[in-house]
Amino acid sequence: MDSLISSTLFILLTCTIIQVLLSLHARSKKQKHKLPPGPSPLNIVANLVQICKRPHQYLAKLAKVHGPIMRLKLGQVTTIVISSEDIAKEVFQTNDLLLSSRFVPQAVTVHNHDHYSLPYLPVSDLWRDLRKICNILLVSNKTLDACQEHRSNKLQELLNDIHRSSLIGESVDIGRAAFKTSINIISTTFFSLDFVNSVGETEEYRDIAESIMKAIGTPNVVDFFPVLKILDPQGLIKCTHGHVTKLFHIFDHLIGKRLKQREGENYVVKNDMLDNLLNISQENSQKMDNIKIKHFFLDLLVAGTDTTTYALEKALGELLHNPRIMSKAKRELEQTIGIGKPVEESDIAKLPYLQAIVKETLRLYPPAPLIFPRRAKVDLEISGYTIPQGALVVINVWAIGRNSTIWDNAHLFLPERFIGSEIDVKGRDFQFTPFGSGRRICPGLPLAMRMLHVMLGSLINSFDWKLENNLKPDDMDMDMDMDKPVRAIPVIINN
Repeated sequence: MDSLISSTLFILLTCTIIQVLLSLHARSKKQKHKLPPGPSPLNIVANLVQICKRPHQYLAKLAKVHGPIMRLKLGQVTTIVISSEDIAKEVFQTNDLLLSSRFVPQAVTVHNHDHYSLPYLPVSDLWRDLRKICNILLVSNKTLDACQEHRSNKLQELLNDIHRSSLIGESVDIGRAAFKTSINIISTTFFSLDFVNSVGETEEYRDIAESIMKAIGTPNVVDFFPVLKILDPQGLIKCTHGHVTKLFHIFDHLIGKRLKQREGENYVVKNDMLDNLLNISQENSQKMDNIKIKHFFLDLLVAGTDTTTYALEKALGELLHNPRIMSKAKRELEQTIGIGKPVEESDIAKLPYLQAIVKETLRLYPPAPLIFPRRAKVDLEISGYTIPQGALVVINVWAIGRNSTIWDNAHLFLPERFIGSEIDVKGRDFQFTPFGSGRRICPGLPLAMRMLHVMLGSLINSFDWKLENNLKPDDMDMDMDMDKPVRAIPVIINN
């Protein structure tokens, strides 16, 4: 990544200088608005490596200098960064409609994905149709309850895999194990089959999902200077195009195979997402067709697997780092459902400490540290400042989650802070919005929360865990090692 950034730094610096010089005279002629403060474009370019590696952390540092609402001007894009719960409320609630449009990174435009993607579509008829389909066919309580058995089967397969590792004292890559379970839950829900059956397949699909998410999340010079799109200096568009093309070939094959099966007289309806979407397509091709189905599943596969994998890995990592909290979680599980038993979805409501662990994980490690940028439809006012039409508005939920004026001991992992608290993840508490808020809140939230609780609770209750290479809990540095995989050796619990 450093070499990629270095190779484009000169281009970006040159373009920025030109942009600044050309805008000086024009700026003096414009009506002056009270714009938020912020660093100079040259300062941003000088720190490009930090921005690309961990933009949420760098922006949090800048906010300490320039304030909880600040303006970044780079190239042709004005970005407003929010690092305060009160100002976030103005975005998510007061101005939700005026800020309901998304900023679309160039990496998302491959295969015209931005024309079909639920997270990136503007609020429109297609967006409403997809949102309704998602709510009814995927994340409604009725649908989730009906599909609970197959999620339980995938959970048991996860526990079986880890049990085999425990018999030979083999360490487990928690992220890899979580990804395999997550993608098979989603693929079974959609296609009634497992996408992943081997370590090789797990790594292949995980690399695809992570590469797409990384390409979309990495600050891309092309987004600030569209004239550079043809060069794609960071290679992000090329990378995304290759991975999406590969997935679409797989989806095309599966959709074509299902259509042929449905023509047969003895076809037994599977009643999975694909069958339901094909039924909608037959009734109204404007609402759904084969192209929309592919893009719909692409969103589910990439976002659904990445979110659950990341959060589960961080949760177990923190528990390994904090034996006291691990012991307390085990005690709750033993007293509530019995030692060694997998957690069922009906158990979640009876496990407040497990719920608190999940919330605390999402506070410290939100899957999307910078909530997908929104674009201002018109000039508007937030916290006394003018937000110009077309500006991007970004909420730094990572910074808000670690703000010491909001949270006591903000940088410590303390699930107890959520015991007895009514704060939840549904977007109503603006100091804690890991899945966003308002009309653009993540639609997969209900499924993700069920998966997180049962997977984490079952891993805690079914096994003891020890770090590999005789590493001690105090030797772990969760912030410094946040990009390293969490690995631990499962030990069978003697009842």
